[in-house]
Amino acid sequence: MRNKEPGKHKTKGEELLHDDSVGTMEDVEAVMKKYDRESNTRVWTGWRQLVIHYLMAIFAIYCIIDAMFLTTIQEVRYSVFMGCIMVLGFLTFPIKKGVEKPDHMPWYDIIIMVLGAGAYFFYAANAMTVIRLSARIMANPVFMVVGAIGILALVELCRRCVGLPILCVAGVLVIYTLASGTSVPLLIRTLFYTANGIFSTPVGVCVKYIVIFIIFGAFLERTGVADFFIRFANAAVGRFTGGPAKVAVVASALEGMASGSSVANTVGSGSITIPMMKKMGYRPEFAAAVEAAASTGGQIMPPIMGAAAFLMAEFTGIPYAQIAVMAILPAVLYFTGIFIAVHLEAKKMGLKGIPREMLPRMRDLVKEIYLLLPLVALIWLVGSNTYTMAYSATLSIIVAMIVGVIHKIIPHIGFSKDGEEEEEKGEKPSLSFRWILDAFENGARNSIAVVVACGIAGIISGCITVTGLASMLLGAIVALSNGIVMVALVLTMLCCIVLGMGVPTTANYCIMAGVCAPILIALGVEPVAAHFFVFYFGIVADITPPVALAAYAGSAIAKSDPMKTGLTATKLAIAAFIVPYVFALNPAMLFVNVTSVFEVIQIIITSLVGIFGIAAALNGFLARHLNPFVRLILAVAGLCMVVPGTISDLLGLVTMVCVVVYEFGMARKEKASA
Repeated sequence: MRNKEPGKHKTKGEELLHDDSVGTMEDVEAVMKKYDRESNTRVWTGWRQLVIHYLMAIFAIYCIIDAMFLTTIQEVRYSVFMGCIMVLGFLTFPIKKGVEKPDHMPWYDIIIMVLGAGAYFFYAANAMTVIRLSARIMANPVFMVVGAIGILALVELCRRCVGLPILCVAGVLVIYTLASGTSVPLLIRTLFYTANGIFSTPVGVCVKYIVIFIIFGAFLERTGVADFFIRFANAAVGRFTGGPAKVAVVASALEGMASGSSVANTVGSGSITIPMMKKMGYRPEFAAAVEAAASTGGQIMPPIMGAAAFLMAEFTGIPYAQIAVMAILPAVLYFTGIFIAVHLEAKKMGLKGIPREMLPRMRDLVKEIYLLLPLVALIWLVGSNTYTMAYSATLSIIVAMIVGVIHKIIPHIGFSKDGEEEEEKGEKPSLSFRWILDAFENGARNSIAVVVACGIAGIISGCITVTGLASMLLGAIVALSNGIVMVALVLTMLCCIVLGMGVPTTANYCIMAGVCAPILIALGVEPVAAHFFVFYFGIVADITPPVALAAYAGSAIAKSDPMKTGLTATKLAIAAFIVPYVFALNPAMLFVNVTSVFEVIQIIITSLVGIFGIAAALNGFLARHLNPFVRLILAVAGLCMVVPGTISDLLGLVTMVCVVVYEFGMARKEKASA
């Protein structure tokens, strides 16, 4: 759920981006256009912009109607959906980077768009014929040509808005499939006309849930809740040691609940927190890394998480509400690790908090608590299982509309960025409902790359199904790991990170869920733990060099070295590299196979203490600078406490207490003798 236009809707933090020490929104856009395919879009103005604006909004409304009311067969629904994506996708993304000629769409792009969309609409119009003919469709040249056009158009759109890495994976598998003896007609039929290719589970979940939740996120953004989260974080932790960095962690955790997007969170809250961190004394790389690491955690933060969480519910058969509950403790550990790291860094550098007079007052924020109503409604509706996911999200969108209107008409509270600018000019913001259409448009725009990536993931899955490659990989990894689960986990982690460097989280998870998760399950890992494992390591690719989009966005604001920023963010997010191994080996951390409430409490407390030890070891500071030997002991003690188990907990706790007492005692002696 990435914001495709990070500079389109400016934040209040832009007033801080006024000197040469920090980057501007233009710098962010330049970096994202260099590294992120989704940020390279056509420039439309005038009536053309208005037409596309309405097309996007109409598509978003259609998706809601489709998910809630339409009862036509899925072959028709899915193909119409993909046909619309083809139109909107080619209207949005040019053939290559740097093509920014306003109001221009080359003739060849128009032909590709018409042929590509036409292939999917042709399938929708002839769905019953396709079902009736079944395998005999391979003898019909018209259907084969249409299928080939539909596949190639999707591939081209993926190249434009997602990038080449995922296409390289798909291309290798297509070549392997053909080389293994599969005929071209059979491959076209499998990928285009069956539920084992483009129209498999990933696209199906996009139609049913993901797009609607992306639209909900767009509406939530328009209500002003992101600005509320930043002000709340300032009021809550801004005055403490290293306040701006802690504000970044808390604000990103809260924003993550709403958006589930690492890059959007980094740009949104980072435009405020990164300049503040630099002014308080944090190094540019550290300031950008804190925001990037915290924002990346948005994809693992319930209730929305990333779009991949909805796919996980579909793959595992576990209700999404239950998936969200399972994700709570790992997400808390992730953000706690970053919070402790920034606290220790501030202590080491002697940094102070933000003066109280510069912070918002909590009693003023209470007046705007109604902004959280859409999130509360979503959590309650999803958790109660009273309605379907689509119905729950739609009702939450309606609540967001109501909250947005209330927030707009309350005196002395600006709603939209345009309204704030009007107030600065002395003009009273007008009560316009244009923002509702804008939210629909933004939701549709943000959906394009996710849907396209899911379609290509379906092609990859289809090739694996046709060739039986999954069973061969299972045999290879079992042989390579000699049946040792830990070795298989390490190999899977490397696959996820390498693939995730150029593949969106959603597509990464689709591929890993179809290939690697079954291997881990076959080796004895709990099914839901195996899926969470590949989910987590697909996400950390956003901060893992060499392709780390969230880190690059943060470095553009901080004017820091992107590679150093990515490496620092990886160190800060160490919990994301440790916790998956813990719940893979012992799913009690996911509240699976838990026998009592006491066990849950024990897991929560010991895990938090363990993360503290690991963060201190990595930072090299507690009450004073730690020597390498003490850091090693502290790291081992922390790991013992993170791993669920009474014996390991006690061993880790005793060791950690001894180290902490010793270090604080020595620090007092050094201070007294100084």
